[in-house]
Amino acid sequence: MDASVSSKAIANTFEADVREIVTAKYVRTAAESDAVAGAQPSLVVEPGSEQELAKVLKLANSAGLAVIPRGGGTKLEWGNRPERADVILSMSRLNRVIEHAWADLTVSAEAGLTIAKLQETLAKHGQRLALDALWPERATVGGVLSTNDSGALRLRFGSLRDLVIGATVALADGTVASSGGKVVKNVAGYDLPKLVTGAFGTLGVMTRAIFRLHPLPRETRTISCVTADAREAQRLVLALQNSKLAHSALQIYCGGEAKPRVDVLFEGTEAGLTAQVEQVNSMMGSATTTDAGKDVWSARQAICSAEKNGNAEFAVAKFATLPARMADTFETIATLSVGKLRWNIVAQATGVGWARFEGEASAMDCALREFRANLERGGGSLVIAHRPGGITTFDAWGNAGDVLPLMSAVKQQFDPRGTLNPGRFVGGI
Repeated sequence: MDASVSSKAIANTFEADVREIVTAKYVRTAAESDAVAGAQPSLVVEPGSEQELAKVLKLANSAGLAVIPRGGGTKLEWGNRPERADVILSMSRLNRVIEHAWADLTVSAEAGLTIAKLQETLAKHGQRLALDALWPERATVGGVLSTNDSGALRLRFGSLRDLVIGATVALADGTVASSGGKVVKNVAGYDLPKLVTGAFGTLGVMTRAIFRLHPLPRETRTISCVTADAREAQRLVLALQNSKLAHSALQIYCGGEAKPRVDVLFEGTEAGLTAQVEQVNSMMGSATTTDAGKDVWSARQAICSAEKNGNAEFAVAKFATLPARMADTFETIATLSVGKLRWNIVAQATGVGWARFEGEASAMDCALREFRANLERGGGSLVIAHRPGGITTFDAWGNAGDVLPLMSAVKQQFDPRGTLNPGRFVGGI
């Protein structure tokens, strides 16, 4: 039998079987807008329960079809282009808050729930998930966990791996696995939540997660200071980090000809905020500080935006470096871009940052390759979140080092047939 005919028969049988599981209303032919990093799927399926999702996964795995889990679709360009993309598994119907145990400061939510809706529910009891994810109105619980997306608040509250305490995951063979619990100090079972966080949906499809929560702050205040250069900005950030100040977020923003700006966020009571701001002002010396609004904390979202600035092509990259090397990193970017590219950077005090380049694709290709090499020589890394059409062959992840054999072994254990997001993750996993 001709291979194309056989593949079509498999796809038709799969579609018919899936319709029996989720009903015809929640199965449709994929449109061009459903493409994933340029790979065009054939079918979109929207399961309405954990059990339906597991059954669909099992059918796809048995049929040899590649499955791309999708939440709000805000980060589908991140990572490498999938080797195959047959089925989009939409999480849009798995969108409930399952249990808000407000007295225990925990919440259990389905993976398709948006971060904004989750925060609205928690705020009714004066609580929050201490996470500043990108595009919270569309980004979902499962999506932010799969991409390990967190912003400047991680300085005080930790990353997602610190906030997630339980998870339920559907594996490619239809097995539903759970780990963790509903209380913060629960340590039972394997640490599945941390394993699947940041795995880009290559190990399983997260169906629900349990998070530790924090109280909403009574008052907030942001102080900004424009510094003379990157060296002065780094000095100030390190001084703030070494002080006894209880700041919740700290970042450096700079770009092009503009001087670097240091932003620091305080949360607490009015009296406490006033005392801490006075201490910051004393640390600034002759530099001028200003009260800033919440807009300064949207810098990361602006840098990562998929919207073009006019007709210019653009690339977005996430980088990691040592906090003591941030000034070197900014200067490297400025040198690589001079006369060729426009650029903007926002970097957290932890050394994790985001950079946006605008200009011709060939110039960005050269700059990104040299930037990655420079970071890796210093023990850092560079991950591409968006790239223009002219540099589609540029690997998103860079050198995985000695950890790749272990990662490949874990992938083989969880998804031996390569059903989930094939080729999208580190080393083509």
